[in-house]
Amino acid sequence: MKRPLLLAMLAVLFLAPLAVLAVYSLGSGWAFPDLLPRRFDLRAVRYIAGEWQSVAKHLASSTAYSLATAALTLVLTIAPAHLFARRRFPGKVLLEGILLAPALVPAMTFSMGVHYMFIRAGLNDTMLGVVLVLATFSYPYMLRALVAGYQSFGEEYALCAQNLGAGPLSRLWRVELPLLMPAIVAGGSVVFLVAFSEYFLVFLIGGGRVPSFTGYLFPFLASSDLGLASALTLVFFIAPLILFVLVELTVSRAYRRRGLY
Repeated sequence: MKRPLLLAMLAVLFLAPLAVLAVYSLGSGWAFPDLLPRRFDLRAVRYIAGEWQSVAKHLASSTAYSLATAALTLVLTIAPAHLFARRRFPGKVLLEGILLAPALVPAMTFSMGVHYMFIRAGLNDTMLGVVLVLATFSYPYMLRALVAGYQSFGEEYALCAQNLGAGPLSRLWRVELPLLMPAIVAGGSVVFLVAFSEYFLVFLIGGGRVPSFTGYLFPFLASSDLGLASALTLVFFIAPLILFVLVELTVSRAYRRRGLY
């Protein structure tokens, strides 16, 4: 009985704000102390339907650089994660703390210096520059997830594959990555959400030339049109949700085929 009650409480906690956004997007003039808006209309829905090309362009761009950021952080952290999980050496804790520092530092703290470096390197106002700065800011989340993933299974799997003649790349691709898949999905989800919801770094490095849904949404959030801002916020929520469902279905199907699920 405790578990259904807990699930119900969590559902109310996470779904109640979405319900408020849905009512805001369909209502006009919702003000305290009215329990419901005085008038309902589809103005926000009609706006999104009329501007669907612009909304889709910004949404697709945000999804693209967020996925690229997640993939890049995986490539960058797979080797140090293996090192931290499998080896002991002097200064390990200090080195790990240094590598995790970007997760503790506000984006604005190092963004101006990064911006100057990217201008000198010709990476400002480019999609590549946005992906690189987002990866620099968010890779600690993937690193911690992969370290925990490596620690969840021993070296015996890789040693058995090595004894059977598998090389380093073969062991990584056929043995370690399938076992790391839950950690990759967990770390990649966090990295994707951080990149997808980031506004300041994308605007600074992208220079307004790299479309982002946060950049498209922010002026509406700053305006007095709460109905349209709420409708666009729901679109902002739906896109990652659909992606995560697709990832979950794909990973579950792959695990079933391998007999691991």
